Amino acid sequence: MKAVRISETDGTEAVTYEDAPRPELDSDELLVRVRAAGVNPLDWLVCRGDLPSLLDKPLPWIPGWDVSGVVESVGTEATGFEPGDAVYGMVRLPGAGETFAEYAAMKADEVAPKPPSLTHTEAAGVPMAGQTAFHALFEEAGLDAGQRVLVHAAAGGVGHVAVQFAADAGAHVVGTASERNEAYLRELGVDTFVNYREDRVEDVIDPVDVVVDAVGGEVLERSAAVVRPGGVVVTLPNRPPETLVEEFEDEYDVTVRFFDVTTDSDPETLRRVSDRIESGAVEPTITDTYPLRKAQEALDRSADGHVRGKLVLTVTDEG
Repeated sequence: MKAVRISETDGTEAVTYEDAPRPELDSDELLVRVRAAGVNPLDWLVCRGDLPSLLDKPLPWIPGWDVSGVVESVGTEATGFEPGDAVYGMVRLPGAGETFAEYAAMKADEVAPKPPSLTHTEAAGVPMAGQTAFHALFEEAGLDAGQRVLVHAAAGGVGHVAVQFAADAGAHVVGTASERNEAYLRELGVDTFVNYREDRVEDVIDPVDVVVDAVGGEVLERSAAVVRPGGVVVTLPNRPPETLVEEFEDEYDVTVRFFDVTTDSDPETLRRVSDRIESGAVEPTITDTYPLRKAQEALDRSADGHVRGKLVLTVTDEG
């Protein structure tokens, strides 16, 4: 099969498109014929050597965790799916995902039926971003109707899904992004828009109950100023220092939670995401697609930042 592989972890320059062995199935796995694979920051971070703990097998290594495709064959102990079923999902972390290939081996509990309303290309952009947004809002923050939620980087992969989840839940949604994304975000459900390049969000909005922080660093540190006492900040990029967590809790009565998609993904959440897609509440934005052989270009573009929604690799013409 054709696959994208990395032979060194010193940048995307080591990414190659080449022949690779087709995966051998364990008894509880499915062999998925990949139609499309989503691109996430995790992919280029691994290529760059920033996440060595995820490399659980020797190089060369196939990146990619998000996938949409068709079940090719089923292991002897795998249940719930048959050859020909359209599925989408995310390979559980930590460990190799290896979805940037024509075939991927996945545990049966790592996939769900692909939402019929989505193409494979659209579906491939959902699993990691969708599960992250859902967990952040509902499992970690306990978002309720009528609450105010601030989504930093609202036009990004996780952000644009979080906006739609929150709007569907009946929350007042505040979103930060650059000016070019204002009309787009208002269509998704943002009630109050903040151009982060011109305004400091803490200077221009009323207090919120929940913050979803997909940026980290200074943005996380400043979030205490916009959360009312008893509120929750869910941060995604990195685990915050304990000193910062204690400061938020002791001085501001604000709870800080870190959601780690590398350990907290699960198939039930993916099914809940699917339900919201099928209800029309959530529609993924795929800004651009790249053929599998141009994975390096897609990874470099993702690493440059400021991508609206998601980038996706198309593996076959059926995407």
